[in-house]
Amino acid sequence: MKVLHYETPNAIVVPMRGSKGVTIRKPIAIQDGAPTFTMRVFTFEPNGNIPYHRHDHEHEVFITKGTGEILFEGGKVGVTVGSVVFVPPNEFHGFNAGPDGMQMLCLVPKRACEVGAPAATPGEWKDDGKTLA
Repeated sequence: MKVLHYETPNAIVVPMRGSKGVTIRKPIAIQDGAPTFTMRVFTFEPNGNIPYHRHDHEHEVFITKGTGEILFEGGKVGVTVGSVVFVPPNEFHGFNAGPDGMQMLCLVPKRACEVGAPAATPGEWKDDGKTLA
């Protein structure tokens, strides 16, 4: 068993090209013996973002602080504290924090964080005016 405060692991800047003002911590990961998932905590500065991209694994997201929007193939949707998001494998998506920043818990299969895992594929998101509430 492992018990710790989520801020115990060092925060690192998200290494994805095009990301701005976002750090990541991994409080539970492969090295802890987690057989299935890696728990990640992303902290976005005000108006920080992770650009539109896709990869071959799912993730489950829980917004813990702030507000923002999720970009996806069908448009964009606003999120706030308590919002949950499921991103299926290979679906283009991106994250934009609001003016007060945002924090989210993101669970992914452990293979997504293994050395040699395939990198995300960048995409181009075009705002066609579709906004969902």
